[in-house]
Amino acid sequence: MSLLKRLPRGRTLGVAGAVGALVAGGLILAPMVNASAASGCRVAYTTNQWPGGFTANIAITNLGDPISAWTLGWTFGDAGQKVGQGWSATYTQSGTAVTAKSLDYNGNLGTGGSTSIGFNGTWTGANPNPATFTLNGVACTGSVGTPPPTTASPSPSRSVSPSPSRSVSPSPSTPPPPQGTTPLAINGQLHVCGVNLCNQYNKAIQLRGMSTHGIQWFASCLNNASLDVLANDWKADLLRIAMYVQEQGYETNPSGFTAQVNNYVDMAEARGMYAIIDFHTLTPGDPNYNLDRAKTFFASVAQRNANKKNVIYEIANEPNGVSWQGIKSYAETVIPVIRAADPDAVVIVGTRGWSSLGVSDGSNESEIVNNPVNATNIMYTFHFYAASHKDDYRAVVARAARSLPLFVTEFGSVTYTGGGTVDLASTGTWLDLLDQNKISYANWTYSDANESSAAFKSGTCAAGSYANANSLSESGTYLRNRIRTADNFPTS
Repeated sequence: MSLLKRLPRGRTLGVAGAVGALVAGGLILAPMVNASAASGCRVAYTTNQWPGGFTANIAITNLGDPISAWTLGWTFGDAGQKVGQGWSATYTQSGTAVTAKSLDYNGNLGTGGSTSIGFNGTWTGANPNPATFTLNGVACTGSVGTPPPTTASPSPSRSVSPSPSRSVSPSPSTPPPPQGTTPLAINGQLHVCGVNLCNQYNKAIQLRGMSTHGIQWFASCLNNASLDVLANDWKADLLRIAMYVQEQGYETNPSGFTAQVNNYVDMAEARGMYAIIDFHTLTPGDPNYNLDRAKTFFASVAQRNANKKNVIYEIANEPNGVSWQGIKSYAETVIPVIRAADPDAVVIVGTRGWSSLGVSDGSNESEIVNNPVNATNIMYTFHFYAASHKDDYRAVVARAARSLPLFVTEFGSVTYTGGGTVDLASTGTWLDLLDQNKISYANWTYSDANESSAAFKSGTCAAGSYANANSLSESGTYLRNRIRTADNFPTS
């Protein structure tokens, strides 16, 4: 059945570093530095692995004279190691030899300047860390050095003891222990690793929180008092900001709605919560209808929030009546706009059939697995309404979670209309599945809308009685109790 064909209700997120595509071909030799210039570098390489895959984070420090562009080179210690999706550089691999070239925004490194890049990779056999690195042809020994001969080729017989989770050398960019107890203070800048959402310590985490209703209708539910309750009483990790594009939304006042979204981002940040900026397209269902608006909006919010660590971009709420290829084309146009300003944030891509992974259109996740969006540091959206979508939908999510990074940016405890019966049994089964797979979620909605999915009873927001337990609906009571259980945010 179709997932969402509903009256206005609500349902985005930034992308992380510009990602380099894996390119076939020969090893690109690093350019030589000026022979008269002092040169040297330091590299820290850390990994987090799982069977058959790993995420590598690389901190690069320039110890020599300033450079305006760089190429980092290394040789894998095992022929089974391959670079997959990467970020903040353009990656090339030939055999075991790999190069990573700087992008426009991170090529300038002054003396002592540093930058971080990374990639998701695969491995068979052993997964040892590389033993040596070069930066623009200079061996990275941690001190001033001299360039090696440009004709040198990687030695395939070099062996390194497997140690996939330790760093080669102390990392100057290794995050310090958390300086606070909020979700944002603990986890810092998020990124995608494998099929998981990971924190600054490269550990898989799950965020749990609430989605607003349309901010054009329920601004009275979003203020300092209500968000204090969400952060401190509900102990929510995130706020999804549902900015409708049509339905008296963004298209009626682009600058006004952009400012409103930015204000909510700031309010979430001040309380240590993550913020999903949701470009809430619903009708028309083809996101390409709003392509120009999306490019304008995301260029603005990405530039304004580029230095924030709490922003996630959701670029299309619930695509419907459109093919996966149409959604993919839209994503591959909008994501570069975000990354031009904000290269580090996670971006969430809507899926076919009202973000049902295509299930509500008679398809499934295979169309995405076989034809993924050409971008990195992205996740894919899944939405469900527990009273309508049960075991057949859950089976697809359980299977898809093994191949795709998923984020449930919207779900309800009720029917797909946003109202009707509250099905707590099905809701609990759904949330158990999401917990088991560390899939993050936001519930619809943190509002007092006249529908059973609303967390508050009608009139709560006008009265300002957000902290009163008697103001909660049946759904709100259940979700508050579920969300406020202790988080598991590993840091080591």
